[in-house]
Amino acid sequence: MVVKPGDFLLVNYTLKVKESGETVDTTFDSVAKDAHIHREDSTFGPKFIILGEGWLPKGLEESLVGLDPGTNKTVELTPEKGYGTRDPGKMRLVPIRRFREKSGVEPNPGLQAELDGRPVVVRSVGAGRVQVDYNHPLAGRTLVYDVSIDKILENENEKILNLISLRIPEVQKEKFSLKKHQSDLTIEVPEEAFYLKGIQVAKKEVTSDLQKFFPDLDTVAFQEIFKRSEPKPELPAITAKQAEVAPEKEEKAEAEPESAPRKPKSPAKKKETAAKKPSTSTSRKRAKMGSENQR
Repeated sequence: MVVKPGDFLLVNYTLKVKESGETVDTTFDSVAKDAHIHREDSTFGPKFIILGEGWLPKGLEESLVGLDPGTNKTVELTPEKGYGTRDPGKMRLVPIRRFREKSGVEPNPGLQAELDGRPVVVRSVGAGRVQVDYNHPLAGRTLVYDVSIDKILENENEKILNLISLRIPEVQKEKFSLKKHQSDLTIEVPEEAFYLKGIQVAKKEVTSDLQKFFPDLDTVAFQEIFKRSEPKPELPAITAKQAEVAPEKEEKAEAEPESAPRKPKSPAKKKETAAKKPSTSTSRKRAKMGSENQR
């Protein structure tokens, strides 16, 4: 089966700039690492597209028509067939304070950011202003694609799940459940997606995509199921008491190691009655009386 416009495809490619030979994009993790463009927050693997929707440069999409899945092809695109020629009129000077407020990042030359909902490249920073370029980063470049069709999607559920993943890439598409009854579709949303930033906007975009590419769908519903968490079993009272005493025993064990000999307890001494000292006054008195008799 050859590729035709409107097909749902999984595509693999590696993109290089002809003028410099630099690898700037790829769907392969190993190639990204070798080219030093690998990012931990990036997801690698075949790219999902609907041929003819402009999700790839027009010249590349045209070259895929009639291609057999699994066939590799090298395609060279001039700027006109790629991301267009550079337009000097798309350069702007923006106050640095406004740039920070709108983009949420600190400007640095070469930085790619989003400003007023449009991608920009920072060309220079100075004198309280930032020069931004609204041209595509690859505008004016000759592009060389090594491309192949990984798969033509035929299963309807597989197509729907890939459309969902396109708008909600943070969650694996296999975690979404689909239930279709005639012209009604229910999408069960996994718990990981409940509180994602912008999830309501993403749901609206998914709905628009599904109704555009599946005209038989009248309604699209999103179902979020909150399950009761299982309570932890309570420990018996004795066990809990032991758990409270245990730390004290451990502290005592640390203070007095088992290897240390224990001192035998000395028997309790009886309280001795203090010996009465002879009264000095009495003895002196008796001696005086004796001397008087002798007289």
